[in-house]
Amino acid sequence: MSCATTVDVGRFVVLLRAVNVGGRTLSMTALRDACEASGCTDVQTYIQSGNAVLAASTRSASTVERDVHDAIAAETGMDVAVLARTAGEMQKIVASNPFARRGIEPRRLHVIFLARKPKAAGSAIDTAKHAPDRFRIAAREVYLDLPNGLGTSKLVPAVVRAVGVPATTRNWNTVTKLADLVSR
Repeated sequence: MSCATTVDVGRFVVLLRAVNVGGRTLSMTALRDACEASGCTDVQTYIQSGNAVLAASTRSASTVERDVHDAIAAETGMDVAVLARTAGEMQKIVASNPFARRGIEPRRLHVIFLARKPKAAGSAIDTAKHAPDRFRIAAREVYLDLPNGLGTSKLVPAVVRAVGVPATTRNWNTVTKLADLVSR
């Protein structure tokens, strides 16, 4: 696997889509083992929703995504979407949240991580229909302000449908914790 093919070691956050929800279970031990089997090192998982922080001897997040995906499939038989962000990207995601900068309560904030940049997806969503929920698309992330919580929001499925790319959502506390962990 190519996580260990070059001498430049990068730090990454790895986010799995749709694990440990709806009966689809992947233990964090299995995730850690798969990441290590892909050639990544210094693997640390965070909570049970499919998050890992790791070192990989590659400059490419897409290579990390592919290698971890393939290792999870080989180790567990599961086909799981894997998204990766570098330490620098995570810092930028935290610093760029338009809602956090306005002092909105962290419990209301979430980020949808996208596999790739969507094509003008925001214009396809009727924002008035989803008020008071709000969103902002920025590159490969969608920032969310959900005053009534994620569980009741109809905006989140609408955004995921509109962007049309693999995506996974994390609450703001998880995002900031992962950004902190990957920067150590």
